[in-house]
Amino acid sequence: MAKKVAVIGAGVSGLISLKCCVDEGLEPTCFERTEDIGGVWRFKENVEDGRASIYQSVVTNTSKEMSCFSDFPMPEDFPNFLHNSKLLEYFRIFAKKFDLLKYIQFQTTVLSVRKCPDFSSSGQWKVVTQSNGKEQSAVFDAVMVCSGHHILPHIPLKSFPGMERFKGQYFHSRQYKHPDGFEGKRILVIGMGNSGSDIAVELSKNAAQVFISTRHGTWVMSRISEDGYPWGSVFHTRFRSMLRNVLPRTAVKWMIEQQMNRWFNHENYGLEPQNKYIMKEPVLNDDVPSRLLCGAIKVKSTVKELTETSAIFEDGTVEENIDVIIFATGYSFSFPFLEDSLVKVENNMVSLYKYIFPAHLDKSTLACIGLIQPLGSIFPTAELQARWVTRVFKGLCSLPSERTMMMDIIKRNEKRIDLFGEGQSQTLQTNYVDYLDELALEIGAKPDFCSLLFKDPKLAVRLYFGPCNSY
Repeated sequence: MAKKVAVIGAGVSGLISLKCCVDEGLEPTCFERTEDIGGVWRFKENVEDGRASIYQSVVTNTSKEMSCFSDFPMPEDFPNFLHNSKLLEYFRIFAKKFDLLKYIQFQTTVLSVRKCPDFSSSGQWKVVTQSNGKEQSAVFDAVMVCSGHHILPHIPLKSFPGMERFKGQYFHSRQYKHPDGFEGKRILVIGMGNSGSDIAVELSKNAAQVFISTRHGTWVMSRISEDGYPWGSVFHTRFRSMLRNVLPRTAVKWMIEQQMNRWFNHENYGLEPQNKYIMKEPVLNDDVPSRLLCGAIKVKSTVKELTETSAIFEDGTVEENIDVIIFATGYSFSFPFLEDSLVKVENNMVSLYKYIFPAHLDKSTLACIGLIQPLGSIFPTAELQARWVTRVFKGLCSLPSERTMMMDIIKRNEKRIDLFGEGQSQTLQTNYVDYLDELALEIGAKPDFCSLLFKDPKLAVRLYFGPCNSY
């Protein structure tokens, strides 16, 4: 009899989890609280509680060749970088091709996931859901949590003295949808990640002035890299990943600095990162440098204090008559349907083996998919996670002892802090190619370069020096 698996959420991670369950002969049921698939990539005009939200102009930061699922390339007529509506179209084609919609219960909220009384022997879970005001419960052999981590806005108001006096409008970037209504305003965007930069650029075309406040500076990259290729096709190769792993940190820092400054000198624009040894996720935006040169956007240091109408910055400068403040300060995440004893979130961090499995459970029948921020596309990452997890559920793969898993979690966290720092936005960060290969090794899908060199040397060279595509 096929094992029953509950999949929570029908976004990217949920869809690929469904497919992997079906591929392994498992019996999945997906619970999606909204009326449609797509998760964060489905734009809606209104912000909804408990659901990720994007602005209308969002375009992917990773190209279609680097973002597709391994057995389902994107259509040839799709552009390299996709508008959110185009990406949603891909997910719809994918769901239809593999007949996934029949497994999804829409407008169904998961209220709780609890261990069954005999969990130590059965590994089963009691899942309580609500739909149309009615509660239902069912028992599942395993659970895949695919609810995402871009739902709860992080607004550190206490970090901005005087915020309570500010008379203008302020809100989190999650509430921003389009530039209408901001014409002629003086706008301060706090936070210079991808969302903050996108919003600042878009607003700067019609606003009186846009300021963007950054604490530590950031690297800004173009989506277009060497010879006009998408950046990921050049950056994410096994050869370059190997160099970054074996060379001394000072050499890697110098290489990255040279690469980032090839487009424009960040120091001249006031954007050079304070700590260049940390591999913070770069901002991918093709318009930031030109908007800065035109004066439409001005870079500011950390906000020290706010008054009724102005912002005072740490460098002593003051900007008067601020109309709007947009907090592009990231997200925190939680799992309200899970007990803390299962997956506890502390300081925006969770303790999971390879970012997936709680290490302390008697049975490895609970997994988090997509709760990670790779320096590359999330789609192939979530796919490999789901392929491994479904094999563990089926008994084809096994996990090491709790002690071994805990040691790995501690070591991985130390390495993450060393590479990416301890910031709020870096808690889920990981290297891309290394992590993909790590997961692929678990399921026997990592390319064997030694044997390939003899069987198909041309393919071996392309795999090593070419883009690390999912297929």
